[in-house]
Amino acid sequence: MPSLTTLHIIGSKTMGGAERFCFRLVEGLNGAGVPSTLILRRGSEVAAQAAREGLPFREALMETVWDPISRASVARAIAREAPAVVQTYMGRATRLTRLPRGSLPVHISRLGGYYKLDGYRRAHAWVGNTQGICHHLVSHGFPRERVFHITNFIELPPTREGGGPQRPREELGLPAGAWIILSAGRFIPVKDHLLLLKSLSLLPPRLQGREVVLVIIGEGPLRREYLRRAEELGVAERLLMPGWQEDPVPWFRAADLVVFPSQERETLGNVVLEAWALERPVVATRFRGAREIAQDHGDALLVECGDAPALARAVERALLDPDLRRRLAQAGRRKVETHFSREVVVSRYIELYRRLVEEVKG
Repeated sequence: MPSLTTLHIIGSKTMGGAERFCFRLVEGLNGAGVPSTLILRRGSEVAAQAAREGLPFREALMETVWDPISRASVARAIAREAPAVVQTYMGRATRLTRLPRGSLPVHISRLGGYYKLDGYRRAHAWVGNTQGICHHLVSHGFPRERVFHITNFIELPPTREGGGPQRPREELGLPAGAWIILSAGRFIPVKDHLLLLKSLSLLPPRLQGREVVLVIIGEGPLRREYLRRAEELGVAERLLMPGWQEDPVPWFRAADLVVFPSQERETLGNVVLEAWALERPVVATRFRGAREIAQDHGDALLVECGDAPALARAVERALLDPDLRRRLAQAGRRKVETHFSREVVVSRYIELYRRLVEEVKG
């Protein structure tokens, strides 16, 4: 067994935030000289995406958390790879992974949400991507000394001003002369895009002679509800929903402002980090994740969750103040470089892996 190798297990059928982070972390670890492989659900969209991206992976059955055949399939995959560290993501992979304590591999469960915790107790250590999740674990009896806070990271492409590639708005189907407000995420209640639609209805249709257009990239079960509500609010002609985008970067670069309107229970808010990485100004609600990572009027404008008039006022203020947008965007980029870059976060994971492996080796 090499001194430090890692195996990352995720049992999802479809791609989402946890899956994208898992892929980025495996890439980052391999790039840092730590051999790392994925174990993915057989026949899933996640496995197909890993193949398209050229990531190292194997497949295993992960049908249900109670299925002994799936558990045996995961055990065989782990034995075949013989890693020093196994890191699982979310409940399915964590429940199906059964490793003895006090020997290698070490089992780390990484949590990106406030999940029901019974199925997570069999791991040997836990990583929360926010301080709030770490507090949640400790408050439910998980040993404080085995709970670690390591945030997500975002890739740092060149900024638009620094010469990064930018597709013309027309290629994206966007009106060239409009104000473009961008939001992104799954169409589910916690993202509260319905609040954003209400805020759009409170904004003037034009500001400084330019049309105000909202673009929401993503997919999910509330698509029809968004369209229905947009019609009721009279903003359907100012709303564009181009679907899920495998490469969202051009859309961020084309935006004048990125808005993240989530409800209080939103965990972190990767869209905020993505906007900062691309040096785009951010308006967000003051959900619990934003309170951890963002500074009001420093690197974002924050308003209370559910307050449509306040959100509309913040959006209008940002659009009409180019100096404010520039300051927010530059401060956000600096924060990503300092706290949320690949190098910073990958090094923290490697440090944790080495610490836990050395504890077992004695």
